[in-house]
Amino acid sequence: MKIRSTTILAVRKDGKLAVAGDGQVTVDKTIMKHGAHKVRRVAGGKVIAGFAGSAADGMTLLEKFEGKLNEFKDITRASVELAKEWRQDRALRRLEALLIVGNAEHLLVLSGTGDVIEPDEGIAAIGSGGPYAQAAAAALLRNTNLSAEEIARKALEIAGEICIYTNDKVDVVTL
Repeated sequence: MKIRSTTILAVRKDGKLAVAGDGQVTVDKTIMKHGAHKVRRVAGGKVIAGFAGSAADGMTLLEKFEGKLNEFKDITRASVELAKEWRQDRALRRLEALLIVGNAEHLLVLSGTGDVIEPDEGIAAIGSGGPYAQAAAAALLRNTNLSAEEIARKALEIAGEICIYTNDKVDVVTL
């Protein structure tokens, strides 16, 4: 039985960051939940993080990331240190999730294979509908004057019209 859950999209524009997530969790061929919340503020509200994948794994990684951020005080360094630990630790290596973390200066995608990627255009997307949301966000960023929050919301709505694993219950968190 395959569980697919959540599309997360982050957009950085004009010194603002918006991270949006849809709420759909699909188990096999059935929508089990419409309103999952997988985007949140961390580090006293200074960073926004979102995860795609299992809730337990994502929450574990968010807690680890927040610990690294408290230790190193720099989002990039904390991300690299988490990616190193995630890749090297036997228990963490089994976690099945991806993270997006960001603030007004940096937007990063973290994976269990040791990746820490800062996208060129200020757009990052993960999860089932990630490619659809990213394509929509890129088109909106290049061709409109919408804000980061408006782009994130509209792009996820577009992804929800295309991807059967993405819905229109969009939650947007901004900095």
